[in-house]
Amino acid sequence: MAESTRLRPKTAKALRRRRRELARAIGPEGVLVVPAAHEVTRNRDVHYPFRQSSDFAWLTGFPEPDAVAVLAPKHKDGEFVLFCRPKDPEREVWDGHRFGTEGAVEHFGADAAHPLSELEEKLPELLADRKRVHYPLGLDADFDLKVMGWLRAVRAQARKGVSAPTELASSDTLLHERRLIKEKGELTTMRRAAGISAAAHRRLMQTCRPGLSEQQLEATFLHACAEQGARFQAYPPIVGGGSNACVLHYIDNAAVLADGDLVLVDAGCELDGYASDITRTFPVSGRFSAPQRTLYELVLAAQRAAIAAVKPGKRWNAPHKAALKVLTRGLVDLGFIEGSREDVPQLIKDEKYKPFYMHRTGHWLGMDVHDVGAYKQSGKWRALEPGMVMTVEPGLYVAPDAEVPAEYRGIGIRIEDDVLVTEDGHEVLSRDVPKDVDAIERLMAGAPTGARAGAKASPARAGASEET
Repeated sequence: MAESTRLRPKTAKALRRRRRELARAIGPEGVLVVPAAHEVTRNRDVHYPFRQSSDFAWLTGFPEPDAVAVLAPKHKDGEFVLFCRPKDPEREVWDGHRFGTEGAVEHFGADAAHPLSELEEKLPELLADRKRVHYPLGLDADFDLKVMGWLRAVRAQARKGVSAPTELASSDTLLHERRLIKEKGELTTMRRAAGISAAAHRRLMQTCRPGLSEQQLEATFLHACAEQGARFQAYPPIVGGGSNACVLHYIDNAAVLADGDLVLVDAGCELDGYASDITRTFPVSGRFSAPQRTLYELVLAAQRAAIAAVKPGKRWNAPHKAALKVLTRGLVDLGFIEGSREDVPQLIKDEKYKPFYMHRTGHWLGMDVHDVGAYKQSGKWRALEPGMVMTVEPGLYVAPDAEVPAEYRGIGIRIEDDVLVTEDGHEVLSRDVPKDVDAIERLMAGAPTGARAGAKASPARAGASEET
């Protein structure tokens, strides 16, 4: 058995606790059905590297495709049932180890496990005499059809006195609100992921120079993460030099980096199923020009104001509002927006900043880079709670044809950190990559800084300096 797929004791304990809590929430009238991810064909007979469904992984830890997990509280044959691929020595020669039904019980805590070939027969038995079925409703049309088929099979037993579920409920509410509040073990992994990505960003600053390609920086980042144990990225890296930084989801990464330009790098590794997401913008040649520094320090001031607004009880929208206030005031001072500082509230209401800042200031972060969990509750932005992790990422993007002074055109800047809501404020998980102008220039010049390449991450808490 590969060590990378063996559950650690603390992980297994956490998974059991999650399933117990879910079973209590579902109750004996309900049943939860969650499918694993499928292998996806890249081209012809080649597959993309398999990545497990986040919901399924969070619930089971089981690493194989096509499985189905069932949580049936108080069921006579056990509450947690897994359907999975059986052992197959011939296929395992080609594709690697399979746990099979025995491994599902022994290593992943299933009360019972069955081969996938028995799914159509046994799943209706698990739905019998239940009132409600929770599953990812509407996510996969094929799985929706399977659920309908299982329900029909249960209804066909009505004359035997078997009752069929009468309610279908999305599993999102059950799973996603729980995934939103991170457990201690999850936070340990996310700190490690942020630390690995931070070290990779520092390496880019140390190696960047005119004449390199965006692709070479991307390759350096991938290598730096992989050698620290994070083989996969949480999303395709964005490496945009010059005006390419004004394209929010630029992933061509093919241009040559020019002397005098900035380069924006939005990249973060995935570690043990958990994402990091960090953006830094720095000068290709190692020194900011005066216009670049002016815009950069405006974005940095907006980010600091936004991070300061991350604390328990504050609304989700508070960091965005704080960033907008700083950015809009700065755009007025620069003459990019007509008006005065007294006009800032109305300018924000009228979205006059939108030509230069067109996205929001963050998103939830966890197993998915844009992680699950509602942003509003009862029509209002939800209050932040300890254990939530979010990104804080204001930016400014001045298009090459923008009607502003020429020296500012084609400059794109974003600064993004991963921030945990704590009991008394916040913790910046990604603090170990510099973002102060002078710190960036010192690192790029080869001078020592507090955050050395390869140094162990030491996340900041509210009240402590983020800079190194």
